[in-house]
Amino acid sequence: MKKTLLATALLSSIAVAHAADAPADLPSVVVTANRAPTPLDEVLAPVTVITREDIDRLQPLSVQDLLTGLPGVAMANTGGLGQQTSMFMRGTNSAHTLVLVDGVRVGTVGAGLPAYEQLPVDQIDHIEVVRGPRSTLYGSDAIGGVIQIFTRHGEAGQAPTPSISLTGGSNSYTAGQVGISGGTTHGWYNASLGGQYTAGINACRDGAGDVFKGCFTNEPDHDAYRTYNGALSGGYRWDNGTELTGSWLRSKGTIEYDGDYQNLTRRSQQVAGGKLSFDAMAGWRMSVSLGQNQDRADDYLNGSQKTWYDAAFTPHLGADKLRMGYLYSKRNQAAWQNDFTLAPGQTLSAGVDYQQEKLDSATDYLKTTRNNTGVFALYQGVFGPHEVQLSARHDHNSQFGNHTTGSAAYGFRFDNGMRITASYGTAFHAPNFNDEYYPYGVSVALKPEKSRTAEIGLSGTPGIWNWAVNAYQTKVDDLIAFSIDRPINVNEARIRGLEGQVGADVDGWHVRAYATLQQPLNRDSGPQEDNLLARRPRRTGRVDLDKDLGMFTLGGSVYAAGYSYDDAANTTRLGGYATADLRATWHIDAAWSVQGRVANLADKRYETAAYYNQLGRTYYVTLRFAPTM
Repeated sequence: MKKTLLATALLSSIAVAHAADAPADLPSVVVTANRAPTPLDEVLAPVTVITREDIDRLQPLSVQDLLTGLPGVAMANTGGLGQQTSMFMRGTNSAHTLVLVDGVRVGTVGAGLPAYEQLPVDQIDHIEVVRGPRSTLYGSDAIGGVIQIFTRHGEAGQAPTPSISLTGGSNSYTAGQVGISGGTTHGWYNASLGGQYTAGINACRDGAGDVFKGCFTNEPDHDAYRTYNGALSGGYRWDNGTELTGSWLRSKGTIEYDGDYQNLTRRSQQVAGGKLSFDAMAGWRMSVSLGQNQDRADDYLNGSQKTWYDAAFTPHLGADKLRMGYLYSKRNQAAWQNDFTLAPGQTLSAGVDYQQEKLDSATDYLKTTRNNTGVFALYQGVFGPHEVQLSARHDHNSQFGNHTTGSAAYGFRFDNGMRITASYGTAFHAPNFNDEYYPYGVSVALKPEKSRTAEIGLSGTPGIWNWAVNAYQTKVDDLIAFSIDRPINVNEARIRGLEGQVGADVDGWHVRAYATLQQPLNRDSGPQEDNLLARRPRRTGRVDLDKDLGMFTLGGSVYAAGYSYDDAANTTRLGGYATADLRATWHIDAAWSVQGRVANLADKRYETAAYYNQLGRTYYVTLRFAPTM
């Protein structure tokens, strides 16, 4: 029944889209899909863009709030705001989505996962979500897609403009942000500080008296979360078009949770990058960029930093040396890219990128450093109604050797503006340090995961509406899964999916609707053949609807997810659920506003990871000062 309703909602949205007749309101250029600014209507990959206006309207507390329910996106959280959050893009593993912040790859070197829960929403300008394989441009990890977060920035010629926000709400929630942005004739800048605190909820429920379920303990308490963040960005553009930009973002937080080995983590992450772009000659744009991502986590148990003996966890060392519980990782990155205009409607992008990963941990990994060098090229051509994209990349990884990936995409635009696309692409994921060595330190000899994706799509921008539908199949060979106490490769996973999105902004109405139907199956021959991959619902849908009414904006969102399983054996079922939010904004004047939001209006109890509680009904009020530029 739920499947029928979601499919009907998607088809109805598309039918409505065809009926509209005013100009569409879409961001004109995206960067992530092709590693260079590209008109949105020339991008052949499925893309969803979340603007700053969307963020202000939706009033999210976290990046998870923003991404949940987007096409192909499923999120799993272990206990509420600030707790560990994983994302499964198009049914692939949580490490199969590459996340960039201002062009710099983020995520721990150990687990290969970005800390979505630690990325401050108040520091975000907009987000680009590109679905489908992108290893031919970015290398390892981009099997399910790429998400790029762009932080706030000023504008050239902008007078100094301050911004302030203060929020209070349920579970002693408090948050604040203060910043200033501006620019000169040629330059621009932004500086901002912010923080969040919540007393939290009990992250993990009692497993019916069985401490070996869920978080392996029973701690019926509130698990608090607090974080502080700061951001700087700036740039300068000379008269000849040469441009120099830089950005820095740092967050530091304390996360309480339930656990028997540790129940508190102090974590910091930092991302910094700079880019120089200039015209080498007519029709040739060159850019050089540098970046670094750092991440550190220190673990504590009941207020004391966690310690253990190496011999208990790494018996191959044969030494009883006491170590403190911590994990520090650093990723240095560099890229050289050249964008050529070959002829009207034809471009070629080619370059080299390099990254070096380093790790220091209480666990003595057999290897703690590795590097990767990639060479890539992308050709784009527009020939009347025909569009063609061809790309290829070769990566050399110091630990896992050589990998070559490629993709081809074709689009045809009809006279009425509707476009049909077809694509095929390969991708890979090199096992991260935790896959290969944790928790015993010795190698388990994993193979890199390799994928093949075929896709067909249909999209259009009739009038004020924009809509898109995509069907795809992804096969992943040597998929990494967890078995008993260590990761293993399974033969194959096969994921089939259908996803759609529709949106419009007209006469004060803001409409967004998304739906996903997917079948993420384990195709390994054995007892788990044709089981659903863990924590990936087969059906999700979301609708955002807002209306401007003079001094007020009223709106709401509904999100629904079908059932999934918490384990590969499909023995622990996570029930389907639906939540609804209501929100309102009072625009006092052009700069001041008061916002209110009620989340999970029906107080629905649900889990996205077994035994881990999620927020019930909560209330939030925000006072905001944000002059228009």
